[in-house]
Amino acid sequence: MTDAEAARAELLRLRASIDNVDAALIFMLAERFRATQQVGHLKAEHEMPASDPRREEQQVARLRALAEEAHLDPEFAEKWFNFVVAEVIRHHTEAAEGR
Repeated sequence: MTDAEAARAELLRLRASIDNVDAALIFMLAERFRATQQVGHLKAEHEMPASDPRREEQQVARLRALAEEAHLDPEFAEKWFNFVVAEVIRHHTEAAEGR
């Protein structure tokens, strides 16, 4: 096998691994949103606010620590979390409006 062929084989192997991780992330996000949807319905039923700043602050700290442990940029982890939480809050607000 030439160096170019070996590099191509390694590239395909790495991309297959990336594709598997991407698929797992999508399914995990779907599971997360199923759980947060239930939280949204519960909050709407009991007229609780869509957002919980104290919980969000705790989660940011926890995820930043996990990111550091995993050698992932904590800033990136926080940005990801904030993006997801914004969508969750939108869902919770819609659930409250639809009650």
